[in-house]
Amino acid sequence: MATDLLPDDLLDRIRSRAADYDRANAFFTEDLAELAESGYLRAMVPTELGGAGLTLEQMTREQMRLAGAAPATALAVNMHHVWVSVARTVRARGDGSCDFILEEAAAGEVFAFGVSEAGNDLVLFGSGSDAVPDGAGGYSFHGTKIFTSLSPAWTRLGTFGTDSSGDDGPHNVWGFVPRDGGGVEVRDDWDAMGMRASQSCTTVLTGAHAPAERIVRRIPPGPTMDPFIFGIFASFEILLASVYTGIAQRAIDVAVRTVRTRRSRANDGAPYANDPAIRWRLADAAIQLDGVYPQIAQIARDVDDQVDRGPLWLPQLSAVKVRATEVAKDVVEKAVRVSGGSSYVNRAELSRLYRDVLAGIFHPSDDESVHGAWANAMLGPVVDWPPAED
Repeated sequence: MATDLLPDDLLDRIRSRAADYDRANAFFTEDLAELAESGYLRAMVPTELGGAGLTLEQMTREQMRLAGAAPATALAVNMHHVWVSVARTVRARGDGSCDFILEEAAAGEVFAFGVSEAGNDLVLFGSGSDAVPDGAGGYSFHGTKIFTSLSPAWTRLGTFGTDSSGDDGPHNVWGFVPRDGGGVEVRDDWDAMGMRASQSCTTVLTGAHAPAERIVRRIPPGPTMDPFIFGIFASFEILLASVYTGIAQRAIDVAVRTVRTRRSRANDGAPYANDPAIRWRLADAAIQLDGVYPQIAQIARDVDDQVDRGPLWLPQLSAVKVRATEVAKDVVEKAVRVSGGSSYVNRAELSRLYRDVLAGIFHPSDDESVHGAWANAMLGPVVDWPPAED
């Protein structure tokens, strides 16, 4: 359903450009300009701060629609929305430490996610980058971040590193650095299989500085339910799940259109939509996807309503991301199968959707970690066996 932030004509224009961006491995410059003009980058900023005031649950539906038009555009913009959602989540819990994110997003700043590091499976809970204190409450960051979506356009980078200078042991330091403040090198190295327009290049931090008022957390490494970290975990996993769900729905729509027009010589020119095997496979894909929508909606609503899910919060957030991305991958493959060999050529939309949907398996949380988290939640940690004798 069209909304003021994403009217149908805007989505049509965005969809019309997606193939060219992908083919040229080019950033979605025109899309971003139109999305900013429509107010989409302010969607989750509270109305009293100049935004549209969308809840996380409402934002999931918008991102599904955008992903159906242009997956790479939706994925990259997703990272901006994650930071706005984090600030909104923290603010709703009585903490104003991230209000500047909301204010700056309302003013037109574009936020990027500078967290991932090569080989670092601690993700949010530990960093190989260094956070060096400036003596006045601020920090300079040193390290290499990968998969930094929005690389050509971001103006603010949310990032973190390890401060090992104190007597209280290492701490994770989270802050926001400006692009024009120095100490930032954006490499032109994005040439991936899919999600090409996202331009998720490597970012090298060589002393990028965040003053004290842009440092939002200094906390011990490891899992925590601190509202800021919870906000990242929840917003990232839920909005990411929404993007891949939108890709899967688009794949079904394209496949339905295709099998209605393809004709079978073996069946006197009947449409492939009459074939029982094709009907079953498409129905199976739709049934799979149908189960994802309510899970995303409910968990997003529980974040909005500050429901206490206790120790299952993080495993359940991981689960919704893994389920959505794995289902989406399977759904797109089924859509390719029923659509025939024409979907295998690069110019076909299903070919691009297939390449794009594969990116979902690389985002945290991965399949292995979510199974480990659920096993620990149900069974506790693995015990030494046999038990040591007294």
